[in-house]
Formats: sequence, structure tokens, C-alpha cells
Amino acid sequence: MVVSADYSLAGFFLLLLLLQVSTWCSAASRFSVKGPAEPIMVLLGADATLPCQLSPEQSAAHMHIRWYRNQLSPAVFVYQNGQEQGGEQMLEYRGRTEFVRDSINKGGVALLIQHVRASDHGQYWCHFMDGQSSQEAIVELHVIGLGSAPHVRMMGPEDGGIRVLCSADGWFPKPRVQWSDMMGVNLQSLSEFQTQDEDGLFCVEASLVVTDSSLGNVTCSIQNPLSGQEKASAIFLPEPFFPTMDPWKAALAGTVPVLMLFLLGISYTGWRKHQAKEREVKKKQRESRERDQMKNEKETALKAKENLKAELDWKKAWLYPDWRKEKFQPANVTINQEIHQNNCDPESKENFREETQDLSLSDKRGDCNLITLNQEDFTSGRHYWEVDIKDTDEWTLGIYEKLTGKSGLSTKLQKKKFRVLEKKECKFRALICGPQDISLKKDLKIEKYPQKIVIFLDYEDKDISFYDMTHGIHIFSFTQESFTGSLYPYFNIKSMEYSLYEQY
Repeated sequence: MVVSADYSLAGFFLLLLLLQVSTWCSAASRFSVKGPAEPIMVLLGADATLPCQLSPEQSAAHMHIRWYRNQLSPAVFVYQNGQEQGGEQMLEYRGRTEFVRDSINKGGVALLIQHVRASDHGQYWCHFMDGQSSQEAIVELHVIGLGSAPHVRMMGPEDGGIRVLCSADGWFPKPRVQWSDMMGVNLQSLSEFQTQDEDGLFCVEASLVVTDSSLGNVTCSIQNPLSGQEKASAIFLPEPFFPTMDPWKAALAGTVPVLMLFLLGISYTGWRKHQAKEREVKKKQRESRERDQMKNEKETALKAKENLKAELDWKKAWLYPDWRKEKFQPANVTINQEIHQNNCDPESKENFREETQDLSLSDKRGDCNLITLNQEDFTSGRHYWEVDIKDTDEWTLGIYEKLTGKSGLSTKLQKKKFRVLEKKECKFRALICGPQDISLKKDLKIEKYPQKIVIFLDYEDKDISFYDMTHGIHIFSFTQESFTGSLYPYFNIKSMEYSLYEQY
């Protein structure tokens, strides 16, 4: 009887142990976590919702829930004891997250990330813990940044063709760049560079050399690899802008057909020698007249071609400053870099104003012109020079003319006439300044501030033109001006009114 009781007691404890193990196993596997099957795609700057769901459905209000990236702590968001726990939250997510718990009693929760950034792109883990049991799921977030439309422009002749540049910024992730012609045929890029700014957005720059003058248009397309959305811009390439063939090749191409016709004529004449002498003489006279006419027509065509080429070269020079430099002579000028750099340094501006004022009063620099012409003054020809105005808040740039006429004014007041561009605060003006007054030529609207300006002077054509070398665009031209004296370059880091006050 005692043995039977012992076996019964051992069996009872074994049954309790099996029940406890069964309870633990069921607790460990009583729920799982499910996330979206597909990645969540959100535009840059919009709000993203990352959902998670318990399975089977049950309340998660009492559970410890957290979203994290690469490690559990610090986390993207932590929910515990019925409220948000901000102590463990990553700095970059503070103030941008919100816990959506409308369906928390059915096991459905979501994390709302506001104003999505490029750095938010990637994987998130949704982690649930209930006592000693925990489960998690992965949520993939894809951030899509549609940047600027591509800016396409011609850069000039290269390798027997025209080099074209395409640039865009603000894209995410790294975009695809594709060139194509009017028929949609893809073209191979010559080079491609992609960089990321401080916000993680991609800036792309690709170039292409077009050697086929019959293409007409080329298109640059920028495409987002995740959404497939793209932006494109096209540029028209005029056939006359392509480099022409060497003169000897053109002459050879025109001479060979003429020589062939001439040889055929000689052969035909020999074959017809048996014809009557009168017909032979008439035939030779007719051929001679035809050759003379062909020669005259050829000379006329070559002359027209040369005139057209000269006209196209000048038009290209007017549109693009790099091409226009080929038609002008560089002027030998020197800029007082010490005074110019002092003006660009905020700590030295006050000392600079005192120095330039002393120079003006003592007549050491006259009107404080910072540019010196190291050659004879301009009285003819075409000339150009460049001035770097980077980080200069206020400046006056152009030319001045030493007047030779006589008037009732004093010698000082009749000696100079200015034709300049002026930048004062955020305003740009074209001015003509005589001995007695300042005449406003035009108020200029400039969206992108130039960093370097080139001045072209055509004395015979009575033209003074200003170009922005940073962005390759024409700013303003003084045309049909009347020059009566010598011309000199002028550059001052003050407005025109202040300059004239110092001078006069």
C-alpha cells in the first residue's frame, strides 16, 4: 500500500510539471507580429505610416512596443505602461513621431513619421514584448525624392562636335541619367558625376559630345529608380554651330568633281575628232564658256560661304562669352588685390573705408579705381578683361572716358565720363555718369548673383558688353555709344554716387 501511494504522488507531480511546461510553450507562441508585405513608398517631405498587427487579434495596450533601426536602444519610438517613453528616443526623430493606436485593442498599431527625410529611408523593426515573450516584424520604408528638372546647355566645341552638359539636384535615391535623340535612341554619356548634399539628396552632372550635326535635338532624362518617375529637358543644336571641316578638305571635295568633268570632256572631244572642224571648234568654245561660268559660280559660292561663316562666328561670339573671347584681345590689367580682399573680409571693412578715404583726400588714387591698365589706353580695337567680384557686397564696374572737349566747367568736372554696372545692396543698375549728373540707363533684374564678370570693349563698333562668366549669360550692353577720347577700365567697391563724391 505504501509503494502504491508513492507511485501515485510521483505521477501527480509529473503531471503538474507537464502542465507547467505546456503553459510556458503556449505563452511563448501565443502571438506573432506581421508587417506590410511590400515596402512603403513616401515622397520626400510627406508623412509616412508604418503599421504592425498582432496575430491572432488581441489587445496590445498592456504590452511594451518599440520601433527601432539598427539596435534596440536608442529607438525610433518606445511605448510602455500606456504612454510614450521619450528618454530612449533617437534625437533625429524627436518631435516628428506619433503613436497611432486606434486599433490597439485588436492588436493593430502604427508609427507615424512626419516630414520624411532622406535619412529615414531603410528598414524598421516593430518589436512587441509581453512578459517574457517577444516577437517582431520588419517594415521597409522607401523615400522618393523628385528633384529639379534637368538643366541642359551647350558648353562649346570639343572633339569635332559640341559638348552638352546636363545637371539637376534634389533627387533621392541615386537617380538614373539617360541621353536620347529625337527618335528616342539612347546616347552614351561622356562623363557622369553624382554627389550628395548635407541633406543626403543627390546632385547629378552628365556630359555628352554630339558629333552628328543632323541630330537636331538631344534630350536629357533624370529617373527615380524606385518610382520610375522622371523629368526631362531637351536642347536644340543648330547645324551651323558644329565645327566645319578643314579648308583643304572642302577645296578637295569641290575640285575632284570638276576635274572628273574636265577629263570626261577631253575624252569626249578626242572621240569626236573625226567630226567636222566647225563642229569641233564650236564645241570647244562652248566648253570654254561653261568652264568659265562654273569657275565664276564656284568663286561666288565660296565667297558667300566665307561671309556666312564670318556672320555665324560673330553670332556665336555674341551668345557665348568663351567663343567671343576668340574675337577680342586680352587687356593687360592689374587689380589691387590687397584692398579688394580687405573689403571681402568683414573684420577689415571699417579699416578699408578709412584707408580709401585717406587715399581719395590725398589724391593718391583719385577716384579709388582698383584696376590699372598696364598698356596704352584704348583708342581702337577689341579688348576684354575679367574681374572677380565674389563676396563683394557693393561695387561699380565698367569703363571711363577721358573727355577732350571744352566747356565752361572746371578742369576736374570735365575730365571723365563713366559707363558702368553698379551693385548696391540687392539692386543692379546700368549707369552713364557725366561730369554733372548720373543718368540711369536701365534697372537690371539678376536672379543669380555673378561671381566673375568679363567686359568686352569694341571701340569701332561703339559697344561695351558685360557677361556673367559663372553662369555663361549676357548681362547688359552699352550700344551705339559715342567715344571721343581715350578709354580705361574702371572697378570700385563702392556705389557710383560715393565714387563721384570722392572724385569731385
